[in-house]
Amino acid sequence: MIYLDSAATTLQKPAAVAAASARAINNLASPGRGGHRPAMAAAETAFTCREAAARLFHVDDPERVVFTFNATHGLNIAIKTLAWPGSRVVISGYEHNAVTRPLHALGADIRVARSPLFDQEAALAAFGRELDRGADLAVCTHVSNVFGFILPIEGIAGLCRERGVPLIVDASQSAGAIPLDFAALGAAFIAMPGHKGLYGPQGTGLLLCGADPLPLLEGGTGSESKRQSMPDFLPDRLEAGTHNIAGIAGLLEGLRFLERRGVEKIAAREAALIRRLGEGLCAASGAEVFLSGDQTDQAGVLSFRLRSRDCEELGEELGRQGFALRAGLHCAPLAHETAGTLETGTLRASVSAFNTDREMEKFIQAVWELDAAKY
Repeated sequence: MIYLDSAATTLQKPAAVAAASARAINNLASPGRGGHRPAMAAAETAFTCREAAARLFHVDDPERVVFTFNATHGLNIAIKTLAWPGSRVVISGYEHNAVTRPLHALGADIRVARSPLFDQEAALAAFGRELDRGADLAVCTHVSNVFGFILPIEGIAGLCRERGVPLIVDASQSAGAIPLDFAALGAAFIAMPGHKGLYGPQGTGLLLCGADPLPLLEGGTGSESKRQSMPDFLPDRLEAGTHNIAGIAGLLEGLRFLERRGVEKIAAREAALIRRLGEGLCAASGAEVFLSGDQTDQAGVLSFRLRSRDCEELGEELGRQGFALRAGLHCAPLAHETAGTLETGTLRASVSAFNTDREMEKFIQAVWELDAAKY
């Protein structure tokens, strides 16, 4: 199988990730739930993981790195801390349902900063216009999960700082895949999954907290057990219940892999793979390929469709041939509406540090042959 669905989950991970999770299952208990060796070892593993994430993303205090179940969990905490019914929230035209559904559920006044695909200047200008109309909050994805479009998050963060508007960043497709500096952005929150560009297990995520969050869940924390409200300090305030310590142990190894390999090198490699894939697919006579003209504003995600084929049917056929990728709307109908692909959806290929040039060539050839078979 050639795996091209890392925007959903990086199936191919460093061997140390699974090994660490297995060791944790057999040797680690619950952090903060005892002074015995297995509990203390679990606490050390969790804190070491926070420290690794803090180094990677430039967070001054590791205790402001909070463990979540996934990026959606973190985004819900962030949004429900800073938004309320009727609050004016500016979002990009490329947001995932993990952003739009919580905002709709809250009854927020959602204002979409619409801009063309792969046009960073237009995206920045659109945010400026919407912020100037008055805003209580801004939420922006760093990288579109459908098209790989890298939004100008540094510029957007600057606009928000100038206007005193808190910013939530969805780093689901950027964390570990392109450089991300929490301190420089000055964001209120940055949410990310552990199982994508961080190469950790599913069921893990991180929320980087610049603002003081409200708990989404209440329960035991192993601290201040007499009080009947959640602790007022991080990370305990957000980490109710038993930790996914096996997942955290695996996530730590994923972060160590990124430290060794270097995010900048991974970003350059993934961009080159996507460039090769996109240029090759453009040669198919019936292909519409959503490839940026500028390599610097597209990460390791590429959407395309064939005029001769239904996207879902083509995805199934490619799956039968041994290629794993995703077809449809990718839980991001707003992004498809922005790009004009809402009615058909797209096929999405997404790469990781473990993909090769040879795999790109095999995939291109398979698509060419399927396209030609329809004429």
